[in-house]
Amino acid sequence: MFYTNHLAEFAGLPVIEFPLERTDQGWRQELQRVHERGENPSGPPSAASVAWRLRIDGRTESEGGEAGYFARFLAEVGADQVRALVIGDWDDSSDEGLYGAMNLLIGHADALSNLRSVYMGDMGFEECELSWIDHSDLAPLVVAFPRLEEIAVRGADGMGDDVLALHVPSHDSLRSLTIECGGLPGSTTRGVASSGLPALEHLELWLGVEHYGGSTSPEDLAPVLSGEAFPRLKYLGVRNAQRVDEWVPVLAEAPVVRRVEVLDLSLGILTDEGGRVLVDRVEAFSGLRRLDLHHHFMSEEMVERVRSAFAGVGVGTDLSYRLGIDYDEDEDDGEPRYYTAVAE
Repeated sequence: MFYTNHLAEFAGLPVIEFPLERTDQGWRQELQRVHERGENPSGPPSAASVAWRLRIDGRTESEGGEAGYFARFLAEVGADQVRALVIGDWDDSSDEGLYGAMNLLIGHADALSNLRSVYMGDMGFEECELSWIDHSDLAPLVVAFPRLEEIAVRGADGMGDDVLALHVPSHDSLRSLTIECGGLPGSTTRGVASSGLPALEHLELWLGVEHYGGSTSPEDLAPVLSGEAFPRLKYLGVRNAQRVDEWVPVLAEAPVVRRVEVLDLSLGILTDEGGRVLVDRVEAFSGLRRLDLHHHFMSEEMVERVRSAFAGVGVGTDLSYRLGIDYDEDEDDGEPRYYTAVAE
């Protein structure tokens, strides 16, 4: 099951959690163990060698509140050494809790001068359902760190009043942008697609399902599909999508697919209908290095057809995790029930 555990790694670094309690110094031992496994174990441990998870459990009060907890982290770890941050559950993450974390980051941007990667919303489902995580507008966070290279976001409350927004007018350093959610609103996608991100190489969007606010259409992503939005794009992920079958013919016509190296359509509802288009239009995807389709609903026969067709044009494929089709016992229409990897 997805999201049962916190991230163990982010930005290519092991994740260590900085504790709420001042008396808990276990993080120092964890940092030392990471250091001893590194390339230069004789030198002092560096806070730059790990990604730091910060979280405030709503059931636990830290000394000085969230501001005191954050200040202690910066002082004890060394703010200027921090390269990667993972923000977990922050008080009440389904009701503006993460705003507090974002504002603390923005307010200490000068101190965090070497921060390059941020992950917002590292929560398991027992802490907050994916579709309930409330982020609102994250663009000010990206703008506050002009040297930021990676932003990843878990959750988008597509059904709430404050819909996730991430339109960045101009940022010359950001290379990777990921939004993981159970329902991605079209407005969010339009904001991303119209951002000025000339260095972006990795764009990963989890479209989700309509029931949880997933309204993104190909028209919303048009500047990206045309190849005009992000000229350096190497990876395009249209993941966890309810209507993958409808995206396949659109992508077959998209100029951006002629340029990217990896096309990721995994975690969604890809059936034989989409598989047939992939086989029929295989030449349109022949410039790819890799096509990721894992977690799909294609038949075994179609899987072999897709594998053979793409092997013939030198494109590697991931066709693992083929799912069976469910039938709702409470319904008598005999219609199959498909599901994306993540919704709630």
